[in-house]
Amino acid sequence: MRVISGTYRGMKLAEFKGGEIRPTSDRVKESLFNILSPRVAGSCVCDLFCGSGSLGIECLSRGAARVCFNDISSDSLAVLKSNLARLKGGGYAVTNNDYAQFLQTTRDCFDIIFIDPPYRFEYGKTALEIIARRGLLKQGGAAVYERDRTFTGDINGLELYDERKYGKTWLSFFRPSNREIL
Repeated sequence: MRVISGTYRGMKLAEFKGGEIRPTSDRVKESLFNILSPRVAGSCVCDLFCGSGSLGIECLSRGAARVCFNDISSDSLAVLKSNLARLKGGGYAVTNNDYAQFLQTTRDCFDIIFIDPPYRFEYGKTALEIIARRGLLKQGGAAVYERDRTFTGDINGLELYDERKYGKTWLSFFRPSNREIL
């Protein structure tokens, strides 16, 4: 894994040992940031299931104003902190919470929210519901849900506006909606 563009371009990131953790591939990350590029500079970002911090660090490299990294795993946070120690400057916060607890208690609103939970759980849909209910995504913002299949269903307060498939990975893009789904 590496940083693709910006201040830290080419920096190799520490990775997890073993096969239990599934980091976002460089190919998917590059495609994702081609889509999000105009939104990143000056943005407030949440990397909710941050793992190694690859997505949030990419945002910092591209000029994000602030990134909130969150993960419940102490192993993930150890890898994240190793990666963050190599950055110059700040502009980030790290929390060690369950995703729902983080979303229920944060006082921030975000321009970009990355939701990349373990594929075998439906944490992403619950996260989107909390984000919509609490109004955590700014108007003009994007929540990106990464998983191994297309998104089905509706989220009151959020609109699925784009979906892309890269190999076995699906990226579903949500934005605030002014209409309620009945």
